[in-house]
This record gives sequence, C-alpha cells and structure tokens, in this order.
Amino acid sequence: MLVLTRKVGESIQINDDVKITVIEVKGKNIRLGIDAPKTTKVYREEVFLKIQEENKIASSTPAGFDPGKITDFISDNLKK
Repeated sequence: MLVLTRKVGESIQINDDVKITVIEVKGKNIRLGIDAPKTTKVYREEVFLKIQEENKIASSTPAGFDPGKITDFISDNLKK
C-alpha cells in the first residue's frame, strides 16, 4: 500500500484520468473529491462489497428469479 500525506487542496493523480483531491479535514473525517470519467465506477467500499455480495447471490439464484429485485435492493441501500 502506498501511503501519502496531503493537505487540503492537494491532490493525488491516478493514471491520466483519475484525480483525488483533499477537500476538507474535520477531526477524524476527511472529505475527498474524485474526478474520474463517467465510465469509471467509484463506490464507497461498503457499497462495493454489498454489490459484489448481491452479484454472487444473483449468479447462484435459480431460474425465474426477478433480477429487478436486486436493482431495487441496491438502489434502496444507496439512499442510506
């Protein structure tokens, strides 16, 4: 793991098209801004893990299952 120190307003560049900027630091909380192409999916880790879990369940679900329910489930949980 690469560990970097950045101050508010400073950035990290990943390849040619992803830039992460420190927006604000308040105590133990850090706000980051992520500038990436719309084709690059960026998720909070807990959301990404939930999507992976749901995809695994969906891939092992018997025929006749409504995949729209997974989309609804993910949408409902992203609102939280």
